[in-house]
Amino acid sequence: MTERDPELASSTPPEADSEFDELGNDEGAVEALAERLADLDDEAAENRAASLRAGLSDYDLDDEDLELLDAASAGPDGITYLPALPVLAIVGRPNVGKSALVNRILGRREAVVEDVPGVTRDRVSYKAEWLGRRFTLVDTGGWEPDAQGINASVAAQAEVAVDLADAVLFVVDINVGATATDEHVVRMLRASHKPVILVANKSDDTVKDPLAAELWSLGLGEPWPLSALHGRGVADLLDHVMEVLPEVSTVAKQEIGGPRRVAILGRPNVGKSSLLNKAAGEERVVVNEMAGTTRDPVDEQVELGGRIWTFVDTAGIRKRVHLQQGADFYASLRTSAALEKAEVAVVVLDVTQPISVQDMRIIDLVLESGRALVVAYNKWDLLDDERRRYLEREIEQDLAHITWAPRVNISARTGRHLEKLVPALELALDSWDTRIPTGKLNALIAELTAEHPHPVRGGKQPRILFGTQVSTRPPTFVLFTTGFLDPGYRRFITRRLREIYGFEGTPINVNMRVREKRKR
Repeated sequence: MTERDPELASSTPPEADSEFDELGNDEGAVEALAERLADLDDEAAENRAASLRAGLSDYDLDDEDLELLDAASAGPDGITYLPALPVLAIVGRPNVGKSALVNRILGRREAVVEDVPGVTRDRVSYKAEWLGRRFTLVDTGGWEPDAQGINASVAAQAEVAVDLADAVLFVVDINVGATATDEHVVRMLRASHKPVILVANKSDDTVKDPLAAELWSLGLGEPWPLSALHGRGVADLLDHVMEVLPEVSTVAKQEIGGPRRVAILGRPNVGKSSLLNKAAGEERVVVNEMAGTTRDPVDEQVELGGRIWTFVDTAGIRKRVHLQQGADFYASLRTSAALEKAEVAVVVLDVTQPISVQDMRIIDLVLESGRALVVAYNKWDLLDDERRRYLEREIEQDLAHITWAPRVNISARTGRHLEKLVPALELALDSWDTRIPTGKLNALIAELTAEHPHPVRGGKQPRILFGTQVSTRPPTFVLFTTGFLDPGYRRFITRRLREIYGFEGTPINVNMRVREKRKR
């Protein structure tokens, strides 16, 4: 089980930890360390990493550990990407047995199942396997048209799951047959243009199988009668699913090549649409002093800095999204979905207004999504000296946790300094794609732990056995350790990674795998 430090992932500035947070703040020591790593012979570093990797054979490692290690040790740069697993989403109206089918496919009781509609609310992903092929299974809440309150959020999450899937299982209760709600779901699925497999659940014996015939009326092809509760017919369904799912997901990873996708985020009325219009050189979207003019994400390919970008103007994210209703509610959900499809987010702040909790939540949303980040301070032409002093103090206090994010001072209305946005975007995306060879990473960890070893906790001193970067976009590292590392010590390692390798404009994930020595 990978243990992720919530303080590293959160946008909330961690409280000062006198034992760790001032650890190794000597700039001269950092420069000396960077020089030693630069002069390190690549072959010697890789050989040393290989010996550390071999030493892990003395520890209890599971299949996922071995998969990560095999991927990390392949390739000339020390990292090889595992193919993105295909994604299968399960959707349907409430209480048709979606979570029961998830548990049956997984072969274990993971999803909560209860004989009450609406138990599942969020979309939840699981790793599944059939006939030696692994795939990602996504369970969703019940989809209902004209849902209100939290049910509307559940339905919207199901729509996002379909949008981010390679294929869809549409589950219907064979005892009830096709309902008006099912027909609404069918229209939504057709609009997604995804392969859809119709599942007639709760067919506990062959007597009920003929009832599936009336489901042909939904126009989704042959229905598959089965019983998720008893497992009847599930194997045949999965055989068919393997024929439909691609070998490698077309949606789980951002495609390389083509215009980079930039999401423009911020509170209502901070100038997001004005920024897109100025970048596009035309009135591409409506701009009005009334907050909340934009509701649907608007894609526009613009030429900026000599290259083509896909800019996505999004609706302003308001306070208390879960309490919104109507168009504003769905606009917020579409904004979140647009961020998931983007590669880098430009968070626009209005410098004439104090940095608010709302601004912090938007930045937190970007950090949680793992997207690269650029902060654009808009309306700079309206800033006076007094407000500038307050602004710098607010940035120092409230945004101390994202000092690594490139900062651009612009005026979307006049186009002032808009050209500085391109270098900031390129820097953030380059960092987002950065990978560190395994040998160099372990050399850095060895230097850090030799100079500043982890303190003894409970009579034991945790050691880092091996480190590897398992992916980019964002850079994600896994440390195999003999014990739990204090959050402050992990922040120290993260800070050193930034000081040595930059990573400007991208969040960094540092995960742990605590492993015990194998008993002889």
